[in-house]
Amino acid sequence: MTKLKTQSLHKRNSELAQSNKQLEILSNGIFASGELPTFAEKIEETGQFPMKPKKLEILQINLGYMCNQTCDHCHVDAGPDRKEIMTVETMKQCLEVIKNTGAHTVDLTGGAPEMNPNFRWFVEEASKAGIKDFIVRSNLTIIRANKKYYDLPQFFKEHNVHVISSMPHWTRGKTDKQRGEGVFDMSIKALQELNAIGYGMPDSDLRLDLVYNPSGAFLPTDQENMKKDFKKALLEDFGIHFHDLFAITNLPIARFLDFLIASENYEEYMYQLVDAYNPAAVKSVMCTNTISISWDGWLYDCDFNQMLELKVDSKVQHISEYNEDVLNDRNIIISQHCYGCTAGAGSSCQGSVAE
Repeated sequence: MTKLKTQSLHKRNSELAQSNKQLEILSNGIFASGELPTFAEKIEETGQFPMKPKKLEILQINLGYMCNQTCDHCHVDAGPDRKEIMTVETMKQCLEVIKNTGAHTVDLTGGAPEMNPNFRWFVEEASKAGIKDFIVRSNLTIIRANKKYYDLPQFFKEHNVHVISSMPHWTRGKTDKQRGEGVFDMSIKALQELNAIGYGMPDSDLRLDLVYNPSGAFLPTDQENMKKDFKKALLEDFGIHFHDLFAITNLPIARFLDFLIASENYEEYMYQLVDAYNPAAVKSVMCTNTISISWDGWLYDCDFNQMLELKVDSKVQHISEYNEDVLNDRNIIISQHCYGCTAGAGSSCQGSVAE
């Protein structure tokens, strides 16, 4: 069993559970005073304002904020106490879009997307649409959380699902510190089960990738070097194989913003992000090729904007009125959290983005 780290900001009635409060913090202080440039000012310096989308490649669909974990860094503020879940009606609207989209990837996320009671039905129906890459983002522990989830690896295999899994570190101490006591051991067990049916194995078409988020107020190191370290340690210690590793910078929103403020690291972290700004990363951040769909069907430029309730700047704002041509003509909504995706080698749900 895992022991939860904390309660969600919503459960604690924290003022940071409100997106407007988060945006207020991100817009004031060192940015309002001019001590640091706003993200809009920064990208204007490099001739990249306003940001516009490119060809749509990815539909990222959030099936709900319910999760069996409450991790320290979670930008979704997910947890067992979150009850927001996508309905079958909204799923059917998503399926219509999936059948007609020019995007080649469907990316299911949460919370723990597997906890949506209609998750399997949705995967089965969406798999029929001929999408090239069908992703489920799993926290791994859900596979061992309850008997009803024990067969998830086999279900994933049957539908050729690309599994992208959270794994903070190859050691128990650092993983459990970020995600809760017992998470590491359950994650290792889940990875071994995925390996046992072919996931992540050399030359296997069953894709298994890992996601790394730093456990403190610092930026991830080089993604390729980190992948080598993860591969070596997990193989030597547990016999585990995986294909790729994505290093994702923690964005200063929701629970990670709460941590930064509580630990008095907020200003220092924002300085790190601004100092590491890389104009080359702006061209390939996730908002340029992705539409994010919330559990209740609203459309966003990215998963992070979804959590800040910054809907797309378009006449089309809901899945029920979806129009790809209209959406492709919008400007992308930005704020200071966007520095997190353009620091260093850049960061997106697919890891580093700068060439």
